[in-house]
Amino acid sequence: MNVETQQTALDAHHGSRGDLPVMRARFEHNGSPRYMLYTMKRLGLDHEHGFHLDVQLVSDALEGGMETVEARLQDGEADLIDIDYISTARERAEGAEIVAVHPYGRTVGGLVAPEDTDIEGLADLSGHRIGVVRRLDKNWILVRAACREYHGFDPDETATPVEAGSKVGLTEMLHDGEVDAVLQFWPIVPEITENGPYEEVFPVSDLVQRLSGTDRKLPISTFLTSESFLDSDRETVRAFTRAYRDVVDRLVEEDEHWEVVGRELMTYDDPDVVRAVRDGWRDMVVRDWNGETVRGMERLFDHLLEVGGPAALGVDHIPEGTFHTDP
Repeated sequence: MNVETQQTALDAHHGSRGDLPVMRARFEHNGSPRYMLYTMKRLGLDHEHGFHLDVQLVSDALEGGMETVEARLQDGEADLIDIDYISTARERAEGAEIVAVHPYGRTVGGLVAPEDTDIEGLADLSGHRIGVVRRLDKNWILVRAACREYHGFDPDETATPVEAGSKVGLTEMLHDGEVDAVLQFWPIVPEITENGPYEEVFPVSDLVQRLSGTDRKLPISTFLTSESFLDSDRETVRAFTRAYRDVVDRLVEEDEHWEVVGRELMTYDDPDVVRAVRDGWRDMVVRDWNGETVRGMERLFDHLLEVGGPAALGVDHIPEGTFHTDP
């Protein structure tokens, strides 16, 4: 479903801000947060919690080497985005005044290949062309780290990573046979596997848990704001976190919201696809966090750094002040 159609569905629930403080949310048109944001707006949970959420969907293409949402936040055109915390650390280390204020979830993807593939797992990647959004994408970093840790090779050297530049381009690359497999973002995986001769070889979320050495579900992606917005509108940030917990509870417990999401936001309003995305979202989402969660995220980062090195991550440390567990 294109950006305009989804934006129209969102705009139907925007209404008037009245006297409420505004938070400008800018999120990718094919990213999973839009399910939560749409439901929050449809149920009026932003106003119920005392703020007005202005949601605009944007492209997933890169701008100046950054995802579009990152560029919007750093340019001062957004107050709320989500990206993985490795990218957050990388941008913050380079001087970006951005902070993570709440977890979103284990937003990784899966390796998808034609059903007749000879790739059965990590050990089989060498010698193949693997489509990635970009070589600094978290999925590729995690796969590289896991291959080095468990199989003694680096697929960045023994396979051929092919950058697509966007999730849409990645799917097209797979359909056109330009690559042997792709590391696609998790909510797009069911759309591919339910509607074509493709299979998910493995989910990257399994690698997250293996590499982190814990059974605790760790968020890879977090919600970000700017330091200036946090300083000036701290109560609005807190109101968003309360609305987020509220809408997560509803999306986890109440199936009927997913029927609306499927009809209004998904390319394939197919019950099987909707159920697969719903179940994947529930497995992925993290409702809240604390110091223990952050320590687990730091341990995973340290492990990735040890295995993959700063060249793979694009950063050699998580800068102080990156995480605000109680904004």
